[in-house]
Amino acid sequence: MDSTPVNWEALDALIIDFVSSENLVVEEDTCANSSQSPLSSPSSPSISSSSYHARLIIRRIRNSIESGDIEAAMDIIRSNAPFVLDDHRILFRLQKQKFIELLRKGTHEDRVAAINCLRTSVAPCALDAYPEAYEEFKHVLLALIYDKNDQTSPVANEWAEKRRYEMAGLMSSVLRASLQAYDPVFSMTLRYLISIHKGFCFHQGISSAVSDLTHRLLLEERDPPATPPESMYEAPPFDEVDIQALAHAVELTRQGAVDSMKFAKGDLFQAFQNELCRMQLDVSVLDELVKEYCIYRGIVDSEMQMITGAAKRSQSEVGHRLSRDCSSEIDLNTSQHSDVENYSSNSMLNGALVNDTEMSSKQGGDVDTRYGSERTSGCEDCSTSWSNHCETTRALARIRSHMNFERNKRKRWRGRADEMDCLPDLSFPKSESGINPIDDKYEIALAVKELVSRGMAAEAANEISTMDPDFFTQNPGLHFHLKQVEFLKLVSAGDHNGALKVACSHLGPLAASDQYLLKTLKETLLVLLQPDGNTHGNDLPLNDLANSLQVSVGNRLGIKEPQLMKIIKATVHTHTEWFKLQMCKDRFSKLLKIDSLKEMNTDLVGAIKSRSNKDSNANFSSQVTTTSSSTMTSEDGGSSSLMMMTQTSSREALWEESAILKVMEFLALPRSDAIQLLSQYNGNAEAVIQQLFG
Repeated sequence: MDSTPVNWEALDALIIDFVSSENLVVEEDTCANSSQSPLSSPSSPSISSSSYHARLIIRRIRNSIESGDIEAAMDIIRSNAPFVLDDHRILFRLQKQKFIELLRKGTHEDRVAAINCLRTSVAPCALDAYPEAYEEFKHVLLALIYDKNDQTSPVANEWAEKRRYEMAGLMSSVLRASLQAYDPVFSMTLRYLISIHKGFCFHQGISSAVSDLTHRLLLEERDPPATPPESMYEAPPFDEVDIQALAHAVELTRQGAVDSMKFAKGDLFQAFQNELCRMQLDVSVLDELVKEYCIYRGIVDSEMQMITGAAKRSQSEVGHRLSRDCSSEIDLNTSQHSDVENYSSNSMLNGALVNDTEMSSKQGGDVDTRYGSERTSGCEDCSTSWSNHCETTRALARIRSHMNFERNKRKRWRGRADEMDCLPDLSFPKSESGINPIDDKYEIALAVKELVSRGMAAEAANEISTMDPDFFTQNPGLHFHLKQVEFLKLVSAGDHNGALKVACSHLGPLAASDQYLLKTLKETLLVLLQPDGNTHGNDLPLNDLANSLQVSVGNRLGIKEPQLMKIIKATVHTHTEWFKLQMCKDRFSKLLKIDSLKEMNTDLVGAIKSRSNKDSNANFSSQVTTTSSSTMTSEDGGSSSLMMMTQTSSREALWEESAILKVMEFLALPRSDAIQLLSQYNGNAEAVIQQLFG
């Protein structure tokens, strides 16, 4: 599962949308424009969308109901969604719960208020809420004479606090759909992928390497489903294909899927979103996973980076001393902020997440200034190992000098706190050089990735070899592909002699020990035969190679791969395997951007050929998928997948869709099992049903 290729750029886009939609980040320029004093009053985060505002309202209502304050919840509903209370079924349940909560307080005044609530609210609603409501009303009257601590009483279930959570979940389901306040796409995608992953592992009897995380992230509890409007009780029949797709996608009974379709007024995708959002995620665990991923990918800076950046601006003399001496010490005496202290000492994932102080990142402009005048002889006695801080900081300055590096524009993590200072008064641990050496390691991995993404493969290879001469010995596949990029760029520039030198010096020796690389080398050399100007070497699909290099360099630097990456790789893999078993396509894959996560363009030679074919209609030999040993799918794997799809299509074509659906509906079977049964009875659905029921 860990070798499953994933389009990390697509995941980056989902994550950025998630943190922006949930207001988890703050733009750095927002902090810059705020008051310079760290003691100034913080400004509340701006609400970026009506959906975010609606989700906040739902959270407030949910929290109020879960804490037993039903009246406060109803006041919020009246102010923001009064039409919800027009449904007397919902109003009756809220009033009944309000009666119980008043009794629970135990004072004489509250008991009087509870009886008054019965007279003025609960009883009138019970008359026309739903057929069973009046019986429920009479039953709840028993709470007046039975104690809340009596577990044997006939109304023990009415006293149970879980009723609060059921009511809170029901209101969340109703309000979410009514206000169109769905969670960000990434949140729904993660729920869906994890639920399929769990189901696949259970049905196949295999263990999951990420089971601990997935069980803590996706909870077993679900919010109660919203009941469809009374006008939909006699709804026209829905397409059985839609019903079965929804039922199997979110693990519903057929009747549950029908009810969900009724509530969504026949809209399959809205019903699907309603059901996904009923699944409960542990938001605190999710936020920590996302934060770790964002820091690893360079999307956000940690709190510690924000502090170090502010401290560096006020202590420029320390920076000058740093450039002269690799072992200088500084002591910044500021007070420690509790958020950073708590996060640094207590990871929410019990050590699974990297310490925040180890993941803070440097701002490019500051690094360029600090090391711009550094003498080459300043650290003559320093070795070139990854662990040597002096060498890594010098390497970081060299790499950024290649890129004409712009000032860092990363966002700052804010979290879900209502208010936060832009420049909190914090301190951070001393380092022998005045900066955290782990910061530079993260920046090295990110900078190398950026080099390759910009097509500067030769520069990346040279810097890596300088820092760790053994790196490419242990990663020959990555070395080959970097040199392949260098070769293709030289051919694109018309420097065929230079390209041949790269092939002779590097590509040939590397391919000699690997038959697959040798085949790739042959295809690469064919580019020399293309007309000048048609190679497009400056527009190669390099993102996957860059990401592979970041992971490998990070591993050598001792940087752990984010847990979220492991979850996504495992769940995307099982998603693919699950729908192979189901012998059908996932109807919701595009909606949740899962297709984008699987879109991998790693074929460097093929990319050049396809562009040349458009320009000159030239026909070349078979397209080759170039891969790195760590992330890409082999040509054989691709052929096997194509064969599997062909076989699946041919098997499905043998039987009519109506026969497949009939067996699925009557026997409550997955699609794959229905197809296998039909295969035993020559596609005769009636024979299958008669045999099993007879």
